[in-house]
Amino acid sequence: MATTPFSNLPADEAARLRSLRAAELLPALTEPVFNEFVALTARIFSLPISLISVVEETDVYYPANVGMPENKQQPRAEALCATAIEQAQAVVYHDLVLEEHPEIPEEALRAAEANGLRFYAGALLRLPDERPLGTLCVIDRAPRTFTAEEQRILELLAALVSRTVAVRHLCRLHPETGDAQWARLSAELEEEVQALNALVRYLTARHGALVPVPAAFLTQVESRLHDLQTLLDDFHPDA
Repeated sequence: MATTPFSNLPADEAARLRSLRAAELLPALTEPVFNEFVALTARIFSLPISLISVVEETDVYYPANVGMPENKQQPRAEALCATAIEQAQAVVYHDLVLEEHPEIPEEALRAAEANGLRFYAGALLRLPDERPLGTLCVIDRAPRTFTAEEQRILELLAALVSRTVAVRHLCRLHPETGDAQWARLSAELEEEVQALNALVRYLTARHGALVPVPAAFLTQVESRLHDLQTLLDDFHPDA
């Protein structure tokens, strides 16, 4: 099995893995609200693939997945998502074939080539203690430009997913009341994300799927994302 070279691991990797396992995230991230987020992310950027990744010690898991349903798990050394963890920042690869990316392990480049992947952009997702858990990413089988403004919106989406993870975790700490509260909140979040998805479909139908995504389009999307942020920030589970 391919393994991640020790020299590539973050200095706090052991603490990150402890936090990741304590949060018991994989079952939560299969809940419908997280698939709604990845579907929205793919649609905003008019890209065929979007994933939530969870970067574990030797493997990477994809509990929320649009566009690559067969890709549920792969060795960490073969996963592009792991590079964001190892660099502790968002990563963008416009063309995995023609550009040089010495920070990407050879195993990951070979796996991307085998899957026909050319473009990858991933923004960090964070645990409730702010340690990175994985990425929210978008992928294409063709090279693609990705502007600083597009990257900012991807990072805003990742922050929303991270906040949703944190709220879900808070609810788990108080199961006697939190489970019901989470059920109500997640249903409301799903409805809001679906409404935003409908807006993006309308804007795309009206203006076309332009690359890069026009600033005016992103501004309208960002306004609605801030509404989602407010919904999450205003939620306080009963103790």
